[in-house]
Amino acid sequence: MAWVALILAGCCEVIGVTGITLVNQKPSLRSWLVLAGGFTLSFLLLSVAMREIAMGTAYAVWTGIGTVGGTLVGMLVHGEPRDKLRIVCIALVIVSVVGLKLVS
Repeated sequence: MAWVALILAGCCEVIGVTGITLVNQKPSLRSWLVLAGGFTLSFLLLSVAMREIAMGTAYAVWTGIGTVGGTLVGMLVHGEPRDKLRIVCIALVIVSVVGLKLVS
């Protein structure tokens, strides 16, 4: 259950980051709610996950999901560059997160 909470926390982190982009593009009540809701749920779920998962592992996985998810949303939705080197770096983050899960 802790790993499910951690994965959901990472996904909510991506929602919060998307909210930042929405606020910067067009500030509205909706964009502020996406930002605040995403980050609030993210921190709550992270705290639930950290009851069973070591802090270092939980934080690394959470930030990894947020980093990869935010980068993918940026590339797929907001037209950010899709350089081969960026894709390699995303793959390295994913490999690192999976590695942490395997040794935890």
